[in-house]
Amino acid sequence: TKHVIKNIPWTTAKNFTLERGCQQIKELISTWDIHESWLYHLEFLEEEELKDSKRYHYRACWGLPTRRKPVPRATASVYFVIVISKFKPDTAPVEIFYRLESSRLIRRPEQCQFREKWLQDIIENKIVCIERL
Repeated sequence: TKHVIKNIPWTTAKNFTLERGCQQIKELISTWDIHESWLYHLEFLEEEELKDSKRYHYRACWGLPTRRKPVPRATASVYFVIVISKFKPDTAPVEIFYRLESSRLIRRPEQCQFREKWLQDIIENKIVCIERL
């Protein structure tokens, strides 16, 4: 069976604001097939000025709180970058990339469907590490 990659229509460069970026990342996350028990907190990290673009960095920190353990033993972060090109017209949509905290692989939402297993793997690896200490 072929997976359908879900994406959202991204705002244009001229309509971009930090709050709009946050809303759009939340919209993207809502298309991901993740169990409702996963909770996340999204925060803006920094604005980066490059020669060819402006980049806006955000982080979603994920956890699996339960009634017995409302503070998760470990969390997993997903880092997002929204890029506004200085060469494209301001009516062009922004570009977005994301990467997992444990990986240097940069993913594009329109090319790769997010997997819940990636979050599980990060948390399981952290817990194994904590238990070894």
